[in-house]
Amino acid sequence: VEPLLYDVAFEARIRPSERVARATIRLGEGADAVVWIQLRIDPERHVDFRGDGTIDEGDGVVRWTPPRTGGALHYTFRIDQLRNASAYDARCAEHWAMFRGGDLFPPARVRTQEGAHSRSTLRFRVPKGWSVATPYRSIGRRTFEVVDERRRFDRPVGWMQAGRLGILRETIAGTRVAVSGPVGQGVRRQDILAFLRWTLPSLRDALGTMPERLLVVSGTDPLWRGGLSGPRSVYLHADRPLITGDGSSPLLHELVHTAMRARAGPGGDWVVEGLAEYYSIEVLRRSRTISKRRYRRAFERQREKGRGNVVLARDPADAVSAARAVGVLRALDVSIETAT
Repeated sequence: VEPLLYDVAFEARIRPSERVARATIRLGEGADAVVWIQLRIDPERHVDFRGDGTIDEGDGVVRWTPPRTGGALHYTFRIDQLRNASAYDARCAEHWAMFRGGDLFPPARVRTQEGAHSRSTLRFRVPKGWSVATPYRSIGRRTFEVVDERRRFDRPVGWMQAGRLGILRETIAGTRVAVSGPVGQGVRRQDILAFLRWTLPSLRDALGTMPERLLVVSGTDPLWRGGLSGPRSVYLHADRPLITGDGSSPLLHELVHTAMRARAGPGGDWVVEGLAEYYSIEVLRRSRTISKRRYRRAFERQREKGRGNVVLARDPADAVSAARAVGVLRALDVSIETAT
């Protein structure tokens, strides 16, 4: 039986002078299959809701009941978001913008006719000379096909950039990789791409899977000086090394999160962070990016960092509890290898 389909067009017009995106969710063919769409919003960032049909807003939730023939919901998304007192993990500047698609179009619950599935697209309208990088397949000028095999409502998620960008693309170990960063910010696109050519095949072998598409976005201050994972995508600050002095890799750490998509219960974040850090070291050895001697030294440094009284059951895990987790996982791995 063919699934009942309805068209959803996600649209965003980026206005750098206002540091916002004018967002629209538009229902097209098959719209009568949709009863309502409920968004879990951030009232500080998602404002000025208007559109066709009925819109009810309150307690961080907006419920949109569209006309049976379709229609559109419009709102304003404030792009800038501070991660600490002075660094951003979402930013709109004069010539570029970076944000998570899952923030631009917030989490949604959808009531539909039984078995209905969205057929979704994402389109950007940006200033002249700007390009757009997303973790989705391009199907037209700044238009992308949005597919999420795990859900019936395909919503754009993952890291995205728009602006005067430099973008390098290559297929590595069956994954279509793109590395993006604003022009003139010292983003080492070639270095990142070369590093992934060395390591991504080993990461796929270790985890058994990788996304079909992968986007790495980068930039410099005032962006947050770290790395963050997302669906099919990773953010890494331009000044972060690909391999640290401790022998681990911030980029591989975030890629493990992206590929595994593991989630911890209360007090279990140390395990998830430990797995990501453990495999960031292990994959460097398997790919022969580092020697066996440096590999052993990397684990010694993790063991030293994780010594003493460590509170593991804290969320989010800190660097010390993650280091202790690496030691636990390393000991477990050695035990398994010895026994089997």
